[in-house]
Amino acid sequence: MEALEHLALIWCGVFVAVYLANKTRLTPVLFYLAIGAAYVNVGVLPLESNEFIRGFAEVGIILIMFAIGFEEKTSAFISSVKRSWGIAFFGAIAPFCAAFSIVKVFWGDTDAALMAGLAMSATTVSLTMVSLKSEGLQKSRAATCIITSAVLDTIASLALIAILAPIAAGEASLSFAAVAWIVAKAGAFFAVIIFLGLWVLPHELPDISRHFKFLKNWGVRDFFVFDHGKHAVLAALTLALLVGLLAHAFGFHPAVGAYMAGLILKEEYFNLIPDQTAVSFERVKSVIDNVAFSWIGPVFFVELGTKIVFNWDLMVAVIPQAVILIVAMFLAQTLSASLAARYTGAFAWHESVMIGFGMLGRAELAFVVLDIAFVQEKIISEEIFYTLMLTAFWLNVAVPITIAWWKPYYAGEKSMGFLARPKELR
Repeated sequence: MEALEHLALIWCGVFVAVYLANKTRLTPVLFYLAIGAAYVNVGVLPLESNEFIRGFAEVGIILIMFAIGFEEKTSAFISSVKRSWGIAFFGAIAPFCAAFSIVKVFWGDTDAALMAGLAMSATTVSLTMVSLKSEGLQKSRAATCIITSAVLDTIASLALIAILAPIAAGEASLSFAAVAWIVAKAGAFFAVIIFLGLWVLPHELPDISRHFKFLKNWGVRDFFVFDHGKHAVLAALTLALLVGLLAHAFGFHPAVGAYMAGLILKEEYFNLIPDQTAVSFERVKSVIDNVAFSWIGPVFFVELGTKIVFNWDLMVAVIPQAVILIVAMFLAQTLSASLAARYTGAFAWHESVMIGFGMLGRAELAFVVLDIAFVQEKIISEEIFYTLMLTAFWLNVAVPITIAWWKPYYAGEKSMGFLARPKELR
């Protein structure tokens, strides 16, 4: 019964976190972490969670990553890649180098610096989109670019996690053969994902069906509309879990596979039979979002928050490092993303600056890396963990503040020299 009592406490805390997030317009993730930290520091939850909660949390992050990938429309993503690749590339490299360098200088640990760079290189879409929506900018060109860049950024970060995490954890060496083997496994895994997305999931396969006629009677349509679509959600979640297990078999975190499973699923797979109104993308997406972001997924972040045991001496000790990292990350992220948007994406300056601010957030994937590095593999120290958590917190706080501040300039209501919005675009 103790495990169920802990789960009840966590779910009560989720309500409080969501309320505070709505009031402050910040991502609920920050408050989930704060609730977990508060619980463990006042003795409501134990320092070491029981096995049930840990397992529940693991399922939660798999669902979250699947839901994030599932939300992205593959066609829109592909059409925006050409204009967004530079923003994703330079907008990830600069923060990675900044975090890696600062952690390396202060703590002298290359493995910890690698994981810090990975944690700080991946941006988040959810917080930025909430902030843009509150300002009425969710359908702007800048918003579309931020989404695409963040997805590319996430995919690149997942690939780097797959390659670098085993090295940082000591499971592989920096020898050419070891690195080549990890790269080969990563390439093989993503090749399998591409194969699934292009040749397995699509129902219409004319070239194959000419030789294998039985395939016309069995495909993704039958999988998702089985029993009149009553089990479409189960089918989607089963696919997420299977691809997650496949990722784990390749040596990666299951969340990597779950995200890729969501990304290759298309809306039309759930609407292949017109009269099957119960089988719809929006219905399935709504259920998955509810499971991932409302009652299972948040357990992961509350559980991660329980690792923040307050040590005021330690908190004070890392303030100089945290301040330096926050400033460095803010400048590296905004400048790299803004300049890339301007010179590789051909966006106007007013859009480029908004894109730079929109790429500041750090949420789901950053905390997955921190969980791997601090909780699972013990790669980073408690000091580095606190520093990275403080940095992620203040970067997330900066997102709604900077977007609200820049909106008048973005809309052309105010002018700032060459950064002003051109008259023809006002």
